[in-house]
Amino acid sequence: MQPGAKPAGTAIRDSRPVPDTSAPDILTIRHLQPDIVEALDARFRMNRLDQAPDREAFLNEIGPRIRGLAVGSQTVVDAALFERLPNLEIVSNFGVGYDTIDALEAGRRGIVVTNTPDVLSDEVADLALGLLLATVRQIPQVDRYLRAGRWPEKPYPLTATLRERRVGILGLGRIGQAIARRLEGFDVAIHYHGRSRKPGVAYTYHTTLMGMAKAVDVLMVVAPGGPGTDGMVDAAVLAALGPDGIVINVARGSIIDEAALAEALRSGTIHSAGLDVFAKEPHVSPELLALDHVVLLPHVGSGSVHTRRAMGRLLVDNLVAWFDGKGPLTPVPETPWSRGA
Repeated sequence: MQPGAKPAGTAIRDSRPVPDTSAPDILTIRHLQPDIVEALDARFRMNRLDQAPDREAFLNEIGPRIRGLAVGSQTVVDAALFERLPNLEIVSNFGVGYDTIDALEAGRRGIVVTNTPDVLSDEVADLALGLLLATVRQIPQVDRYLRAGRWPEKPYPLTATLRERRVGILGLGRIGQAIARRLEGFDVAIHYHGRSRKPGVAYTYHTTLMGMAKAVDVLMVVAPGGPGTDGMVDAAVLAALGPDGIVINVARGSIIDEAALAEALRSGTIHSAGLDVFAKEPHVSPELLALDHVVLLPHVGSGSVHTRRAMGRLLVDNLVAWFDGKGPLTPVPETPWSRGA
């Protein structure tokens, strides 16, 4: 790959001047936070597909020059896009989840994929606990009850409780372990299921999801998305939780069979659910919207100013480290990298 870059021609770029015309060309697909764009623009030659009036013509023009991709969460990056970017070296993803990026195909082509782990674990774990409490104690519903002026009529009905609950965590990775540490303070029994037992973890391990579902009454979904987990929380798993069962999902909407979940909630197969993610975001199933005893959030697990800025810095730092010859900071397992590779 040539380190230099050709003139921009008619490609649409950020309005700020780029002092170093030999800087690597970076492509963004969708809108990114202004601070990310500013940091990238200071170091690279920016090419913004989201601002191109003719995306096909734009890609035809700048595709061969692109050496790095900076993409937001849930942006599709697949073999078809790789074909348009023959000199692509790295995909830097904003978010810990990268199920919409074909990382295996990237690895086959020698392209490194990075994500932003760790910097968002605490924020998502906090939100997960808040969502659990809001669902168990019906906090949003109680708020609506008071605002509707119904408190003078009669007290709000008694709610369920977190006392004596058994919580099963599906996916005890970084975020799952952060959630578990917080749950310890609530004196609940903690179980988990994943591909393998975690060394040094005292929580009860289950070799199957069904086995865990039968043993718990709260299912906390924190597993990664992708083909391996699509629809794994199905009608049978929901039924195993029982009528006191509660489902919390802060991972990916694709992991739960949403039709089965809506039916389980309507029929009383389970008690309630708290969801921060959905199968077809930003669109939410009308069946779920019609249920008043569930808590629904618009995918805000990492949505604080502090954490989103930290995620943006790591996205940029991965690109800077790569093009400085230091290698990626946080490569994903499908595209491992070692110095000298």
